[in-house]
Amino acid sequence: MALSMNSEGTDVAKYLAAKGVTAFVLKYRIAHTGEDATEEFAALFADRQKFQEILAKVVPLSIADGLAAVTYVRQHAPDWGVSPDRVGIIGFSAGGTVAAGVAFRYAPDGRPAFAALIYAAGSFFKDSPVPADAPPLFVAAATDDNLGLAPDSVALYEKWTSAHKPAELHMYVKGGHGFGMRKQNLPTDHWIDRFSDWLELQGLLKK
Repeated sequence: MALSMNSEGTDVAKYLAAKGVTAFVLKYRIAHTGEDATEEFAALFADRQKFQEILAKVVPLSIADGLAAVTYVRQHAPDWGVSPDRVGIIGFSAGGTVAAGVAFRYAPDGRPAFAALIYAAGSFFKDSPVPADAPPLFVAAATDDNLGLAPDSVALYEKWTSAHKPAELHMYVKGGHGFGMRKQNLPTDHWIDRFSDWLELQGLLKK
């Protein structure tokens, strides 16, 4: 219903750029709202049936945008001096659902090199099989996620490892939902460093 363009967008891109990673920030399609999407979200979240009806319409569009973005960047990678086989995706909350959708539903020319799901809503994929050539997965969330999404992160991690695909999970005791790049003087402040460590382990920080 809203895009967090700084804490979950440009701030992440700047961190990665400082590590030598070329980063793109995606504006994907979201539900139509009035002036205060946060207020509308709180009201809708209390009415689960109506909330699910809205999600059922918009989530497929959001995931389609994620799939198109990865495919587009891979196709145009030579124009930017980027390796097409190293293009991955990271998403937060609803964006984590977009990134998960890419990890589950890519076509061969749009396969991500990795997917990072940060406090993602993963219930959309409970019946989706893990692809045979699934990319490595990085998952992070807080146990006290106030939208109740912590179990989704665990389930996505277990789905990957049950399929014998590489995955790393970080579950923080405290941090709530939407910690992103915000500083709270909590261990969640450093999830991005753990992500960087993971990228390095995958060989994705080497030139």
